Amino acid sequence: MVVELYKGITKEGENEKMAVEDWLMKKDEYVPIDDKDRFIDKTIAGILKILSRIKRERRYSEGVIYKLNPSLKLIFTILIIVFLSMSRSFFYVFLVDTYFLLILSLLEGEEIKKILAVSVIIPLFTLIMLLPSIFMGNVQNSMLLLLKVAGTVISINILSYTTKWHHITKALKKFFIPDIFIFVFDITIKYIYVLGEFALEMFYALKIRSVGKNNNKYISLSRIMGNLFLKSKNMGDEMYSAMECRGFTGNYNSYSKFKMRFKDVLYCIVNIIIILLYFCINILFQY
Repeated sequence: MVVELYKGITKEGENEKMAVEDWLMKKDEYVPIDDKDRFIDKTIAGILKILSRIKRERRYSEGVIYKLNPSLKLIFTILIIVFLSMSRSFFYVFLVDTYFLLILSLLEGEEIKKILAVSVIIPLFTLIMLLPSIFMGNVQNSMLLLLKVAGTVISINILSYTTKWHHITKALKKFFIPDIFIFVFDITIKYIYVLGEFALEMFYALKIRSVGKNNNKYISLSRIMGNLFLKSKNMGDEMYSAMECRGFTGNYNSYSKFKMRFKDVLYCIVNIIIILLYFCINILFQY
């Protein structure tokens, strides 16, 4: 009787097992509604573009500009931009823009295209904002401002494309910039990349898990931003603890020696001549 009872239980278990297997073997005929992923794709592409720009481990080209001393490039770029912005002479502004274009021609072809694209777009927006001033008859000053904006954009991009971020940090230390400024600059650049990678992973996860049509993609964006904020707070606390354990006092020490080569000397001479031309042209226009 016990054996028969066991057989009955076994048969019931087998029947239940067969019923589950039949359910699993049924063909799923669900077809999700097509949805456009342009929002997610554009966001992913934008994040990737920014991350690649920050991380690029630049191989130094054989060009002269890439091998110049970073400290010299930084200080002369800042000085020439200052004198360019103060000048009211068309001749001097045009001369400086020509000088920047000459330097730009020494870069690699792909970088020239990118820099020129940015150098056209930003002055174009400036031109749109200056249209009321142009219509009011202030054409000369408006054109002068456009040339200044174009020259400034080109010079900043040349510095960015030919100099690594950590070289800029070293250069700032050599010019006695306060350590707190260097610290904020350095940590900001690094954590933009780290948090960008984290956001990129969340967008990839959102894209993979999105099945069918989703009309609330922007709600997902707010959730991603919230998670990103919490992640940044946790990483900030962890970094503070790690720096405290390692005895970081907030001081940046640069151990690299300042080296001057022939190409650096030549670069200095050319830039000093351009700066002196500012004063010469101002004196000439006074008389």
